Amino acid sequence: MAEFLELESQDGVRMPWNVIPGTKQESSNCVVPVSAIYSPIRPLPNITLLPYSPLRCRTCRSVLNPFAIVDFAAKIWICPFCFQRNHFPPNYASISDDNLPAELFPHYTTIEYSQDNQIGQSPPQPPLVFLFVIDSCLIEEEMGFLKSSLSQAFDLLPDNSLVGLITFGTLVHVHELGFAQIPKTYVFRGNKDISKEQLLEHMSFFAKKPKPPGVIAGARDGLSADSISRFLLPKADCEFAFNSVLEELQKDPWGVPTDQRATRCTSTALSIAASLLGACVPGSGARIMAFIGGPSTEGSGAIVSKNLSEPIRSHKDLDKDSAPLYHKAVKFYEGLSKQLVHQGHVLDLFACALDQVGVAELKIAVERTGGLVVLAESFGHPVFKDSLRRIFQAGDYDLGLSSSGIFEINCSKDIKVQGIIGPCASLEKKGPLCSDTVIGQGNTTAWKMCGLDKATSLCLIFEVVKKESPDATIQSTSNQFYFQFLTYYQHYSGQMRLRVTTLSRRWVAGPGSIQDLVAGFDQEAAAVVMARQVSFKMETEAEFDPIRWLDKALIHLCSRFGDYQKESPSSFSLSPRLSIFPQFMFNLRRSQFVQVFNNSPDETAYFRMILNRENVANSVVMIQPSLISFSFHSGPEPALLDVASIAADRILLLDSYFTMVIFHGATIAQWRKAGYHNQPEHQAFAYLLQAPRDEADSIIKERFPVPRLVICDQHGSQARFLLAKLNPSATYNSDGPLPGGDVIFTDDVSFEVFLDHLQRLAVQ
Repeated sequence: MAEFLELESQDGVRMPWNVIPGTKQESSNCVVPVSAIYSPIRPLPNITLLPYSPLRCRTCRSVLNPFAIVDFAAKIWICPFCFQRNHFPPNYASISDDNLPAELFPHYTTIEYSQDNQIGQSPPQPPLVFLFVIDSCLIEEEMGFLKSSLSQAFDLLPDNSLVGLITFGTLVHVHELGFAQIPKTYVFRGNKDISKEQLLEHMSFFAKKPKPPGVIAGARDGLSADSISRFLLPKADCEFAFNSVLEELQKDPWGVPTDQRATRCTSTALSIAASLLGACVPGSGARIMAFIGGPSTEGSGAIVSKNLSEPIRSHKDLDKDSAPLYHKAVKFYEGLSKQLVHQGHVLDLFACALDQVGVAELKIAVERTGGLVVLAESFGHPVFKDSLRRIFQAGDYDLGLSSSGIFEINCSKDIKVQGIIGPCASLEKKGPLCSDTVIGQGNTTAWKMCGLDKATSLCLIFEVVKKESPDATIQSTSNQFYFQFLTYYQHYSGQMRLRVTTLSRRWVAGPGSIQDLVAGFDQEAAAVVMARQVSFKMETEAEFDPIRWLDKALIHLCSRFGDYQKESPSSFSLSPRLSIFPQFMFNLRRSQFVQVFNNSPDETAYFRMILNRENVANSVVMIQPSLISFSFHSGPEPALLDVASIAADRILLLDSYFTMVIFHGATIAQWRKAGYHNQPEHQAFAYLLQAPRDEADSIIKERFPVPRLVICDQHGSQARFLLAKLNPSATYNSDGPLPGGDVIFTDDVSFEVFLDHLQRLAVQ
């Protein structure tokens, strides 16, 4: 595993197959697709920033890289992708074997270009734009929590940022923060869609001068800076106005009958926010930050009617197609996502309510624009408060929010791109590299990433189209596939940068290739690719059976790569390179991505959005949580994710990414309740109680969204958070004495039974 982590720290890439199946038939036999999980702007320890423009191939536009063949005498380089011969420009005249430009250094496979600082001075930094969209249909207590968090967040905003404010309930209020004398707002009806032109008209953008012809787009196209600064002001200029609007913000004044839900026009407010930004600051890295505290009941994006007698849609309703408003709302948000992507703006969602708010419908707009999402029970919950603080926090753990990204792929002609599963939107740039089979955002070789940060990871899925080659001599001459990923983005320092990652991977085909394929198999990356694929299929394919699909895939993989004698399950064994993969699949089958029972559509959408944007290490923890044991006998050590790990004199720390559980065994809990940890002679016990807290804090500190921390005791009600994730090796109907003194009341099969069945089916 170590060499895969090393490759990731060099290029930000993890691939399930680091030796690639070389033909179409071989790759379909390999079950897990040829794919890569790439973090476009992950901070790399030794990345070089070059202060000039990249040199591009004149045919395929790929960038000069260490795999190009260079003829120093003739000053020519041959592109590894299309074999075009390119001449070096005059400024490369002095290159030689001993005097290479940085982009040809063999270990500089990932490199960044900054085109701004050619003359030496840095460019004027464009302001960040934050438009807060706040739900006012909240109870007083929630409103108080939200106000205090927002005023803290406002203080943390970068000094050069522009700020706008919209509040909504039954009506949408756009606050004119630039009018300091008295609070001034423009009010729109929540049940009426409004176009960008009507918005400009109503908000008297052209009161002083006639409206110019053509598209209105910011200060360069038809709007004066004065009219923009009525609604979007520098932080320093609107601090007083913003805080006074917040302080005076009351619960939505329209009365709500006892048998009805509040009238909440979320979709209209977001549509007005998008149009306002589209008119004032198109193309800038603007973010709409929506704070929503309940279900949308008005406008095109309503998810439920106002009658409380009608329940909010569940997974069962979606499966039976009996959620009347769902498709209309999704269609509306798909339109909104296209508008935001076209403008280059991001939608961030903070959904804090005990009820569903419509994350499942909003998912498309948040995901296509690369927005952040946080789901919590209340605006007073640490998950929300700490996550909001993390977004604006500078220092070691800042998110590195960047914007205006464009991502492009180039690869060898025997490989085609099927698509990307992750936070991006297709730019519909069709070409010979596009596969006919589409997965995720496909049919293109370029994608827009309106918002991206250090953690953002894309899952790129490829198809090998090379046919069987009978001629063995051709194989030996060029057995490398090349990939190049280009990310053009606005760095959080304000610079425009281009990051170029070029990879070369060996391909193998024919008899004897199985050993090579196994040697290059990265089982963690493979599990994450399978998880993203199964989540995508569950959302897009009707009547899809995820368990059956995963089981068939695992059986095929084991029967192709396992060592066994036919019809003899006891002879079955897997190479260490594959041995943990069945365990990952067992836990994926039980995870919240596949088992939607007991989760609302909003929660499922939330879990999948996070899975689709996180890197391999984080995604593996979501699929198969980690368990650490603390006891007097030994230091912190990894424990099996099994009910047998529970012991009365142990503390367990479970990390399942979204939740962290500190679980005290029965004896430890008794001692703690007796207060032994406060007595000086039991100092060791106090240290033991504190150790898991410190470990949990160190994990929470660098994670976004901030996980929920649950502290519980054995046999307590909250112990369910741990028990639900453990392998049920001891259940209520198993025989024999129980090793850990705990049982799980479930009819789920244990991992041992699962493995037993897998071996029987694989050797058939």
